[in-house]
This record gives sequence, structure tokens and C-alpha cells, in this order.
Amino acid sequence: MRRNAAVVLAVAIFACMLWTVMPSTANGSGGPYHFGFKKSKGGQLPSIAEEGFMPILRKHGAIFLGNTEKKELYLTFDNGYENGYTGQILDVLKEKKVPAIFFVTGHYVKDQPDLLVRMAAEGHLIGNHSWSHPDLTQEPPARVKEELEKVSREVARITGQGAMQFVRPPRGIFSDRLLGVCRGLGYTNVFWSIAYRDWETNRQMGWNYAYTSVVDQLHPGAVILLHAVSRDNAEALGRIIDEARARGYEFKRIDSLQVKGYR
Repeated sequence: MRRNAAVVLAVAIFACMLWTVMPSTANGSGGPYHFGFKKSKGGQLPSIAEEGFMPILRKHGAIFLGNTEKKELYLTFDNGYENGYTGQILDVLKEKKVPAIFFVTGHYVKDQPDLLVRMAAEGHLIGNHSWSHPDLTQEPPARVKEELEKVSREVARITGQGAMQFVRPPRGIFSDRLLGVCRGLGYTNVFWSIAYRDWETNRQMGWNYAYTSVVDQLHPGAVILLHAVSRDNAEALGRIIDEARARGYEFKRIDSLQVKGYR
């Protein structure tokens, strides 16, 4: 029954996710916006600075890049539900001594307390991806607060982790108002500058596809988004880390960032 529930939730979460490297769309100047952009090529920066939502990201101090003058990378995972690969991902991160942040939902918190404990014990951050993964731009501030507080409270109870610092809006949908509400609750909003279509568990293309999709987009200061439900990501992760390091990149924790956005 638990497996069936996870499958149902997977459909609900990922069926409405957008292809995150396409240009954004917006309804009016306040959004909602879908965080999307043209991918990086040849080590150049992606098109985030050209998107219409850029002033909103700056206004609210959202993270989507680190220092673009340094060859630093920030590894982030979205964990809406467990598909059997997070343990393998943690094994690789431990072996390679690479920090990451895992953005978790309420379903994940309830279903995988042991993995949460392991994430925290091994030095990773746990971020907030909302309790029920709704479009938070359509919710009043009180509901947004409830969605985030439930995750934060339960993660703290399970792991002993202190107050959550980072939030990733579900589906990458955001607005000026939503980012302001999250910031008012003490969160830094986190987006990304590298992503690919990795969340569809029935569309796994092999580890080499995942590897190529990520390393072809590498650029200084990149915030990498991967979904932990992907078998391809789990199998490619070690190779991605090794290749990035061979190119002179260093992996850092996202809470080490002092500069948010493009310089």
C-alpha cells in the first residue's frame, strides 16, 4: 500500500512539472512565473539574467547562482517521494566528500525518517519543499506558512536540525508575493542554473544521458538541480562529480554563499 501511495503522489507531483530549461511565462508583472531559462552551453552562463522575473529574484535575495567568477558548484536534490535511490546517492556523496541539500515534502518526511536522519548526520542540509507540494502562488500567506512550518517542525523533530534556512517553491512556480512571504518567514528561496528532464521515472535514458546532460551545462557558480527519484542520476552522480573536479570545480554547501545572483 505504501508503494502504491508513493506512485500516486509521484504522478500528482511530477505530472504538472514543467520543462525547466524553457523560457518562462508570466501572467502580468507579478506572476506567477515558472522558473525556466535557456541552458548553459560551453561553460557560458544560462539566460536567467535575460528573463523577465530577474528583478523579483534580486528583490527577494533568491539563490540561483553562486559567485560566477569562481569554479564552485552547489548540488541540490528534490525529494518528493522515495524511489529507492537516495541511499545510493548518499553513499556516493559520502565517498566523494561532497555536500548537498535535499528539499523534502511532507510525504517524504512521513515516509522516510531514517533517510532524513542520515542526511543530517552526514552533514547535508535539508530544505523545505512544502508539505503537500501545491502551487503556493495560489495560496494565502497563512496557508503558505502552514505548509512550510509543518515540514520544518517534523524535520527538526526527527533529525534535531535547527531552523530551516532554505525553501524551493514546488514545481518552480513563484511570484513576487510568494517569495516575499517565504522571506518574511526567514527563508532564502533557492532555484537553480542547471537542470534537465530527470523526474520522469518511466523515461530513464541511462547513466550516460544524465552525465552528459549535467556536465555539458557546467559553469562557474552553478546551482545544480537533480531529482533523487532518477535511477540515471544515482548511477551517474559519481562520474559527474569526478568530471567536474577534473575540470577544476569545487563542490560547496549552499549555506556558504555570500553573494546571491549575478555579479
